[in-house]
Order: sequence, then structure tokens, then C-alpha cells
Amino acid sequence: MMNDEDIKEYHAIGKNIKWNKKYNYLDPVRVDGPDGRVYSANNEKLPSVTTILGATRSKEKEESLSRWRQKVGEIEADKIRDNAAARGTIMHRILEGYIKGEGHMDMTELGQEAGTMAQNLIDSGFKNSIDEVWGMEMMMYYPGLYAGACDIAGVYEGKEAIMDFKQSNKFKKREWIDDYFIQTAAYAVAHNHVYGSNINSGVILISVKDGTILKYVSSGKEFQGFMFEWLRRVDLYYKLQASGTKGPIVV
Repeated sequence: MMNDEDIKEYHAIGKNIKWNKKYNYLDPVRVDGPDGRVYSANNEKLPSVTTILGATRSKEKEESLSRWRQKVGEIEADKIRDNAAARGTIMHRILEGYIKGEGHMDMTELGQEAGTMAQNLIDSGFKNSIDEVWGMEMMMYYPGLYAGACDIAGVYEGKEAIMDFKQSNKFKKREWIDDYFIQTAAYAVAHNHVYGSNINSGVILISVKDGTILKYVSSGKEFQGFMFEWLRRVDLYYKLQASGTKGPIVV
């Protein structure tokens, strides 16, 4: 839980983050429907990145999720999912407040837990690492194909990057989070196309409930591979839509 000194430092250091509003980003406009999340960008209705990832998820991942739900039970699985989603939303609000130097506090039990996880991420993932912020919680879209809400675009440890914040109940190995990297690659592809940038790095920062902070970075040829995989998934998604076949939708 954050004490008074933590809160003072939270405000002071957040205000020192360098902003460079070099791009004119759109605010996210989204609607959740029966077929997943849709974003509105320049009068286009575009499927979300997470909807496309969910609909094109591999059979192995789908079976793994099904086994986990059977193991813990459907009711408990929904409870764990919903609790994690609510905590993640609060944590993102706190991190957004920190980056903007505004602050955001939530004194509910879940809010205090999210606050501690956010502070851990700030201490071990933000300070002396985020060099520049171009935008936060803004819409990334590729005309005619897809859209999504990006956590941060900017410069991380000297590299132009898409940054994504996650929270988790348990430790996640790097080889388990390919879809996280593919998500940042999706935003990088859209950003490079729309704004003429050359982002070639994705940063995943995960705050684990036990206090562990995981920092995973992909760049260069590996990140380009995630970009190609993302484009393959987009192509597959639209082929499934054209054929009337719908895969599992995860929003």
C-alpha cells in the first residue's frame, strides 16, 4: 500500500517525465459487441487488435485455456478473470496519472492492491527507463484493417518503442507472452503506417501480485518477426470473416 511519502514521490517524479507531443493522436472510441470490440477511426468501424488475436488464437492455446477453466471451475474462472480485469483497469489509471503528473488514488481494497502493483512498476520499470512519452492511452489504427488502444508510444532506454503494461497473479515466462509482443507489434505497424515513424521495439512491463516486476523487450529482427506474425493473423482473421467461420473471440 502507498504511504504518504510514496504519494509525494509519485507526484514529483511523474512530473519529470519528458513529453514530446510530436504526433496528433486520436482518442479511443470503442464499442463492445457480440463479435468483440470495435473502434471508430475516421468514420471507419475497425475490429480491435485483441479481437483479432482472440479469433485467430491457436488450437493449443484454446485447449490450454479450456483445461484451466475446467480445473478451477467456470464460476471461479470468471471471478478470477473479472477481478484481474478490474485490478488492471485501476492500475492503468494510476499509471496514467503518474505519467501525466496528475495522480489517481483508489482506496478500495482492490484499488490499494492495484496501487501497490502500480508503484512497484513505477519503481522498477519506469524510473530512468522511460526517456520520452509521445502519447498515452491513445488510439492506434491501420485504415481498413484494425485499431486498438496503445498504452504508451515513445522512447524506452534509448529506443523508439511501443510500451504495454500488464498485471498478473503469477510469474510469466518470456516464452509465454508472444501475444503480448504481437499486440505491441500491431500498434507499431499501425503507427509506422499512419505517422511515418520507424518503431522497431516492443516493451512489456508486467507487475506480478507477489511484487515481482518482469521487463521483457523485443527489438530488431525478432520484433520484425512479431510484425509479420501480426499481419498473418490479420489476413487469417479476414479470411475467417469472409468464410463465415468465427474463431474464439477474446476481448
